[in-house]
Amino acid sequence: MKKSIAILFIIMLAVIAIYNNNQTKNGSPDQIPKIGFTAPHFSLSSLDNQTYQVAGKRDKPVILNFWASWCGPCREEAPYLKELYEKYKDRLDFYAINLTANDDVESAKAFVKEFGLSFPILLDETGKIANLYQVISIPTTYFINTNGIITQKIIGATDPGSFEQYMKELVR
Repeated sequence: MKKSIAILFIIMLAVIAIYNNNQTKNGSPDQIPKIGFTAPHFSLSSLDNQTYQVAGKRDKPVILNFWASWCGPCREEAPYLKELYEKYKDRLDFYAINLTANDDVESAKAFVKEFGLSFPILLDETGKIANLYQVISIPTTYFINTNGIITQKIIGATDPGSFEQYMKELVR
């Protein structure tokens, strides 16, 4: 009987250790990319070889749009993202994060040229940032306020009116 209790106790300790290890790997609760939580911090290089950083409090709110050149819904939303960026660029920072781990730089450049995009195009060449933000479908867009808190998340393309409404709420 004592042996069975000891084995059960060891198994419980192992389960707790595995659970705690997984929690550490996935980040602290304030680093989980959910509405109401702090956006995970990162820095990435862009198509124009600049480094951009998303971390903590900022002067302007931020929009992160994860996309790829081969993504049909990404192609659908590109024209209105361009239009909305031009309208709000003085009031927020907009970063389009190309999933370069599943795309290639030349295709991303062709996409940017085709749609005449002028906002920064960041390159997630390893997929690390997409994993950090738990991107499972594209496009995925995060809206982050000046305190670094995620206020909205959109999975998939949305209509221009809804997208602009989220932007208006963000820049208030």
